[in-house]
Amino acid sequence: MNKTHIPRKEDIKTKWYLVDAKGKILGRLAAKVAAILRGKHKAIYTPYMDTGDGVIVVNAAKIKVTGRKLKQKVYRRYSGYIGGLREVSLENMLKDKPATVIKLAVRRMLPKGYLGEKTFKKLKVYVDAKHQHQGQSPVPLEV
Repeated sequence: MNKTHIPRKEDIKTKWYLVDAKGKILGRLAAKVAAILRGKHKAIYTPYMDTGDGVIVVNAAKIKVTGRKLKQKVYRRYSGYIGGLREVSLENMLKDKPATVIKLAVRRMLPKGYLGEKTFKKLKVYVDAKHQHQGQSPVPLEV
């Protein structure tokens, strides 16, 4: 009879990966990054545990999108008050806050609740090629 292996805290080793977003398509990049953050690329993946690795994304301003998304995709937020709906197009969001575009795309692909919040904290996004995480000695990753 086979037993299900449940990883212990000592079994989980966290690595850091460096992803260059230059010329990459937003949704495809976000899906791969979310899978790495969750730990789906590891044999010890467990859905209810944080077995994932950290990801550093650089060159967020040089991301690409396909079709008419630059004009048509809209980010909405609502304050809760009358007339409190704010809408920003992807084009304007990429001009003003390119790192937020990638963060929102990845965040919405992660589970909601405590596990998703814990997993999301291992994502670092930078607008240009410089980052301050040399101490983690990130491994370059091609996505």
